[in-house]
Amino acid sequence: MSSYDMIYHVVRQIPQGSVATYGQIADLAGLPGQARLVGYALRHVDDPSSDIPWHRVINVKGEISYSALRRGGDYLQRSLLEEEGIEFTPAGKVEFKRYLWQPLNWGL
Repeated sequence: MSSYDMIYHVVRQIPQGSVATYGQIADLAGLPGQARLVGYALRHVDDPSSDIPWHRVINVKGEISYSALRRGGDYLQRSLLEEEGIEFTPAGKVEFKRYLWQPLNWGL
């Protein structure tokens, strides 16, 4: 299984209405310290028709990582998260206490 496949496998487990961080996904995929690789992998699937819920992965600050390279995908990401009931603070952050995915017994 490739690194991207491992990342996609983990991201598919994030339940609706929850978020995870790039670093969290890297750790769960057995790729510690490779949060940037998670971002690269997800940039290839930032499409609403994908079966990979890429929009549920945000940065460690609780924010969407805005970039001109995403051609508006970052605004779509926020919209998809809001459709799932995730609320943003006025500063544009997601409250981890409320929405961070906490997988139980991962990898056991």
